[in-house]
Amino acid sequence: MLEFFIRRLFQAAVVLFTVAFVAFLLFQFVGDPVSQMLGIESTQADREQLREALGLNDPFYVQFFHFVANAASGDFGISLRQATPVSELIADRFPATFELAMVSVVIATVLGVTFGVLVAIYRDSFLARFLMGFSLVGISLPTFLIGILFILVFSVWLGWLPSYGRGEVSSIGWWTTGLLTADGWAHLILPALTLSVFQLALIMRLVRAEMLEVLRSDFIKFARARGLSERSVHFKHALKNTLIPVITIVGLQLGGIIAFSIVTETVFQWPGLGLLFIQAVQFADIPVMTAYLCLIALMFVLINFLVDWLYTVVDPRLKPGLSKKH
Repeated sequence: MLEFFIRRLFQAAVVLFTVAFVAFLLFQFVGDPVSQMLGIESTQADREQLREALGLNDPFYVQFFHFVANAASGDFGISLRQATPVSELIADRFPATFELAMVSVVIATVLGVTFGVLVAIYRDSFLARFLMGFSLVGISLPTFLIGILFILVFSVWLGWLPSYGRGEVSSIGWWTTGLLTADGWAHLILPALTLSVFQLALIMRLVRAEMLEVLRSDFIKFARARGLSERSVHFKHALKNTLIPVITIVGLQLGGIIAFSIVTETVFQWPGLGLLFIQAVQFADIPVMTAYLCLIALMFVLINFLVDWLYTVVDPRLKPGLSKKH
């Protein structure tokens, strides 16, 4: 396990360095932040003075070296739009995005696995046909359209839930959460459901396919021949053997939800990292954009490591080094 951890740590460092380099390179061509910071009434001397103060006159490799050295200590520079340290902006917005992503993943995983098992067991029932039809709709509709439909139905027509913002939040140190207030939950439901619909449909169809495949296996026939109950066969033997691909999908989708919640956060004006990134793109705020992509890359690396570890929990035969011994 130590060798596995060291190897993954090295791979993570390479991935993060590559992402930082590519992001920093691409964002040099998204616009001139000096023009947007000073406006059209500024003089050329003012522009040159600001460019020198921001280090924009330095060669690309010098700017990138300074960025990497500072980022290693958690300093991503100053936002060109808000004149605030980027680390403070991310720390302020990250709880909202993380909270939204985790609730969405929990909804998608719990309902997706449950519905997938039901559809596989009762595949000829009306419920199975209805859920499969729902999964097609969930996969086909774009996220922004699902969000707009939810707002139309539950906010405009029925008036049950708010359509924008995060609502009342509670502070626990530097972390803010809306999970401790009724108003926070009311604001969270619609964006969380919007983000979870596609993931729910994907997980449900995957669990169904894997369950049907496992239920045709010889060890399931042997378990039934031993006189085990159908509940034990389905949930103790069959379901456990479908979890590895499900863990993979859930892990990747969690990273995807955090990275691509931009649309949902824009539709619901959710004050998270996605909305911060959109605002940074509009202003050509290079430090914020680069820090955002580096953070997303770090999240994917950590999630992939966690997924690999969960493999060994579900199936001990996949532990590093075990195959060499046998």
